[in-house]
Amino acid sequence: MQWAKLSEQHVYGNRWFDVNLADVRLPDGRHLDHYLIRMRPVAVATIVNEADEALLLWRHRFITDSWGWELAAGVVEDGEDLVAAAARELEEETGWRPGPLRHLMSVEPSNGLTDARHHVYWAEGGEFAGPPVDDFESQRREWVPLKLVPDLVARGEVPASGMAAALLLLHHLRLGHDPAA
Repeated sequence: MQWAKLSEQHVYGNRWFDVNLADVRLPDGRHLDHYLIRMRPVAVATIVNEADEALLLWRHRFITDSWGWELAAGVVEDGEDLVAAAARELEEETGWRPGPLRHLMSVEPSNGLTDARHHVYWAEGGEFAGPPVDDFESQRREWVPLKLVPDLVARGEVPASGMAAALLLLHHLRLGHDPAA
């Protein structure tokens, strides 16, 4: 039951994404035109401190007109290493320089429409380097206890699916052994 892409044509593009149109053959032999969005990879990062708190951003997303907690994130520049991009984004958006970053997960947030991949990293500790360069990215930056993550996600305060998945995984990794967590 595999769909087969027979061809793909470029329709529109800019530095953020390309919109393409594919001719797709369905398993029963029918064809359909399917639009898809090709995107650059996204690097995501946070720091978890000794108190099991994650450094998060409280921000507004105008597209969905929603507020929520997120991890620092941004596109990987051409030729940039994923880990370097994650560290850069974290420092630009929070002012914190992470310790050694570890890969947490890679997700495809909307794989029925786009080839976007978000690569999530985390560090145990870091150092404050100064005010964030991109302070316009969020209203505030806070250390949020991982023990609160399941409730924040359940209440819709972490609306981005990849961010929710990453925080729930961090919660599990750091607190999963503790029945009180």
